[in-house]
Formats: sequence, structure tokens, C-alpha cells
Amino acid sequence: MNERVVVITGASAGVGRATARAFAARGARIGLIARNAEALEAAKQEVEARGGKAVVAVADVADAEAVERAARTVEEAFGPIDVWINNAMASVLGPIREIPAEEFRRVTEVTYLGVVHGTQAALRRMLPRDEGVIVQVGSSLAYRGIPLQAPYCAAKHAVQGFHDSLRSELMHDGSKVRVCMVNMPALNTPQFRWLRSYMPRKAQPFGPIFEPEVAAQAIVWASEHPRRELNVGWKTTQAIVANAFAPGLLDRYLGRIGFDAQQGDEPEEPGRPDNLFHPVPGDAGAHGAFSEKAKTVSPQLVANTHRGAIGAAVAVVAAVGLMRLLSRK
Repeated sequence: MNERVVVITGASAGVGRATARAFAARGARIGLIARNAEALEAAKQEVEARGGKAVVAVADVADAEAVERAARTVEEAFGPIDVWINNAMASVLGPIREIPAEEFRRVTEVTYLGVVHGTQAALRRMLPRDEGVIVQVGSSLAYRGIPLQAPYCAAKHAVQGFHDSLRSELMHDGSKVRVCMVNMPALNTPQFRWLRSYMPRKAQPFGPIFEPEVAAQAIVWASEHPRRELNVGWKTTQAIVANAFAPGLLDRYLGRIGFDAQQGDEPEEPGRPDNLFHPVPGDAGAHGAFSEKAKTVSPQLVANTHRGAIGAAVAVVAAVGLMRLLSRK
């Protein structure tokens, strides 16, 4: 990883910020892309303090030309891009009937088309060299929609379909460019204080919550071991599998609990700023307001990223047990 050139969209806060820190600790040269110039500069200082190098490129990923300009900025500073991470996202919390069409469009442009724009910018550079890794930051919600998050769930479903198509095309071409989708669980990031909401109470993560450093660990690993998909957290895999076998039951279950589970006890603040169309001023960092509940380790991720070692250990234990059994006969 030392001296590899890595691009991270949505790098100013949350998962993107934690991922920048993780790559910096490994000596990477990082292109930081987001809309908030102030927060990007703070992220740059953190990268450099951890031993990496960084260049800031202020851009809205919904703008394909802006993403292309950002990619040129990174390569002019550091040279060819080795890893591109599509992480930027936007969301709205509320019933479908209450969300205006332009807000559905905006979430789609950022969360889905932002992935398309970033991927195309990366491919323009990686395909001629026949090398490079693209990491799509996905979600369990790419497979299982939940109430109140229709714009985000639909955009993540689109990312999953785009990912499948891209992999098939790269295989058809015999390309050595690799792509991996990392499906995330609920995370303790600032998005819950930023997202636009039509609900009476403040938003909160749905399901077991993990710190963004767990997500960053998975992204860094995926950039070095780009398998087809990497799930983070048992609940992510459970949701994907359960939806494949019993989607109707999940519809009823989520319809019963999904509204209250995504809202805390405190009333929402009327008129508070959100980041749907414009960044919220200031530097929010990587973490949200749920650190007391958030887990810092995912045993499932550890097992998932060490399958070979665990499989070998199980085989050794099984062989020893078999030998002992045979010796008794």
C-alpha cells in the first residue's frame, strides 16, 4: 500500500474520513473528493499527520465533469490512480408519499450516478494500463429495502446492478482491472444529523451499529483483496440471505418495526440544515452521535477476511479428531 495513489469520494466525513485515515497510516497518497472544502482541508491535515500525502479536490459527484476534473487533479499531483473508492452518498428519511420528486432525483444523482461518474473516471485511467481496483461502498440496503429510506435503498440497489454489469464487462474484455462491492451495516457517522427528514423524531441507525473505522478496515482490505463482494457484520449477511428466501415476511416485519427503529426519542429540530443540496458548514469528522452504542470490531468481518486461515485451522482440528477416533478402534 505504501505510495499507492488512492481516490476517496465523500472523503470529508463519516466512512470516507475514516477510510482516508486508514490509508494514510499505510503511507498512501490520497485524493480527497467532496463538496465541503473546510472539512477536506481538515482531512488532509489528518492524512499528513498519519504519514500519508493528500490533495484536495472540491467536487459534487453528481457532476460528471467535476469528477473528471478531480481525477485529473489527483493524477497531476501524485501520478496514476491505483485505487478508486466510490463512497459519497445522500439520503432522505420519510414516507415515499411525502418526499418531492426533486429529492428522489438528488439522492439518485449522488448515491448512484456518483458511483457511475467515479467509476467511469477511474476506468478511463485504469483500462489503458490494464490495472487498478475500484471499490464500491454498498450496503445491506442494496439487497433489502426498508421503510422511510426509499430514495437511498433504490440508489443502492442501482449500484448493486451496476456492479454486476461492470464485473461481467471486465471479464468479457479479459481486463485486469478489479472491482469489489463492500456492503455496510448501520454505521455511527454524521449522516444522521445531516440527512433531510420528514419524521417527527431524530433519525438513528437501524440495527447493530459499528464505528466507521470498521467500514474503513473493510475498504482497505477490499482494495488489496478485491473479491466480488465483502459483507460487513452478521446482520448484513443475514438481511441479504433472508430477503432471498423470505422477502414477504421481511416486508411485514419491517412494516411493523421499521418506522420506530429509525427514530430516537428526541424530537426533530424544525428547520435544521441538511446536506442534500449543499454541504453543512464546519468539520464533522468521522463519527456521529452514537458512539456509546457502536461496536469497534466485527467478528464476522475478521472471519470473512481470514477464511483461508480459519478453514485450515478447522481442517487441522477435524484431522486431529479423526486420528484420535481411529486410534481408539
